[in-house]
Amino acid sequence: MKTIHSVVIALALLTQAQAQTITPTKANIPYVENGHERHVLDIYAPPNAKDLPVMFWIHGGGWQMGDKSDVGIKPKVLVDRGFIFVSTNHRLLPEVGMDVLIADVAKSFGWVHRNIAKHGGDPQRIFVGGHSAGAQLAAILCTDERYLKKEGVAFEVLNGCVPVDGDTYDIPKIISTAEHRRTVYGGKMYTFGHRQKFGNDPEKHLDFSAVTHVAKGKGIPPFLLLYFPGNPDTRAQAEIFASKLKAADIPVTSFGKGDSNHSALNNDLGKPEDPATEAFYKFLDPLVATK
Repeated sequence: MKTIHSVVIALALLTQAQAQTITPTKANIPYVENGHERHVLDIYAPPNAKDLPVMFWIHGGGWQMGDKSDVGIKPKVLVDRGFIFVSTNHRLLPEVGMDVLIADVAKSFGWVHRNIAKHGGDPQRIFVGGHSAGAQLAAILCTDERYLKKEGVAFEVLNGCVPVDGDTYDIPKIISTAEHRRTVYGGKMYTFGHRQKFGNDPEKHLDFSAVTHVAKGKGIPPFLLLYFPGNPDTRAQAEIFASKLKAADIPVTSFGKGDSNHSALNNDLGKPEDPATEAFYKFLDPLVATK
């Protein structure tokens, strides 16, 4: 009897989760002509969409894995709130270097800016978000103007940036922290850790760090930094990044959700009564209304 009850609960939860997901209105759209198989994105839009704000989302996976389908219920809840949701793929490490990977994301964003009006979006009202590795990519895209400038896009089109539980806004610090732990407490040193992923060159580590590029007067958009405070690395990185943004007079809100973890923080985003979701909407709503 207990087993049957457990199965019923599991099926109910599955049904509830499925009710909160939607399929893309347009899937696997190439953003590079004759490009790589991962040069594709998905668009989620409500019927008869026109001039709607856009959420451009970058998946996580340590820059080595992950897929644009890893979006949870965010497309459903944001479409219901009058957004276009775009989720992109990009090439992965170690097939390409980090500079090429970031350039892929910028190319995808450039395609969205040029084409999203055809799908009901407003090219002048785009938010950028991402989880984990995607948080670093979102942050660098919205602070280092060189990537979007190469695609003919200015920061002025950015309404806001929402990195979720990233640990690489200041790459030299996370490298030092992780390697110091190994030195002090033992364990084999990383062979493909952050040091290697970001190019094994201290200058590159600085250049790929969002904190390096924060400055006044660049048009950097407002930020919402969501993080799990139980992870000392993502908490510290959010605090470091927030302090840099505040010092440059860039609006920033940091929100730590304690009853969670790295994956759940992202997967729960959009659920009713979820405190991180409330912070998410509180950040988005006034920015959508005032631009």
